[in-house]
Amino acid sequence: MFPRLLPVTRNLLIANVAVYFLQLLLGGAFETLFALRPVGYGFMPWQLLTYGFMHDPSGVAHLAFNMLALWMFGSPLEQTWGAKRFLTYYLVCIVGAGLLQLGVGWWMVSSGGMPYPTLGASGGVFGLLLGYGMLFPDNRMIIFPLPMAIRARTLVIIYAVLALLMGFTGLQPGVAHFAHLGGMVFGWLMIRYWRGQPPFGRGRRGPPRMRIVK
Repeated sequence: MFPRLLPVTRNLLIANVAVYFLQLLLGGAFETLFALRPVGYGFMPWQLLTYGFMHDPSGVAHLAFNMLALWMFGSPLEQTWGAKRFLTYYLVCIVGAGLLQLGVGWWMVSSGGMPYPTLGASGGVFGLLLGYGMLFPDNRMIIFPLPMAIRARTLVIIYAVLALLMGFTGLQPGVAHFAHLGGMVFGWLMIRYWRGQPPFGRGRRGPPRMRIVK
């Protein structure tokens, strides 16, 4: 069920767990500096990257779910693309997710909402899910709580629709649904760029070459 754990994916897992323990040790001061805060309420440029390595310190579920998904979707992409391209893709998804969340957060605060910080690898993980669905669309997966195997591309559509629905309706408050969408959008753009497809080209370059890492 789980793919072989490759070096970059493994190091990302280690980094996320290490940062989680730093959060527990250092408390709110660490979060103030490195969680993604709305513009005008403590935002610093580096937070667009650092927030993606932080998780809810009140429990391990947030961290555990994201790390499981990072392993499941990250290793196959790393095996296909190689370490450098995979890491670039993942970090672009995190930053892109942060940018969209920053814009949405600014609008919400301007409308009277609270300036809550954003943290978590979910934007990067949703980007990995999108990438997996684009590269392996017909692979079947069993994802809890669904009782059946489902194609990867169908899973991508389901999660994208849910994120969009919950983001606009507020049915699940306290979750950065637009960051999830941002990770998917920037992941889609990154793959289109590598393939030379619109809006970046006319498809002359073709898809990324298959690369097997032993």
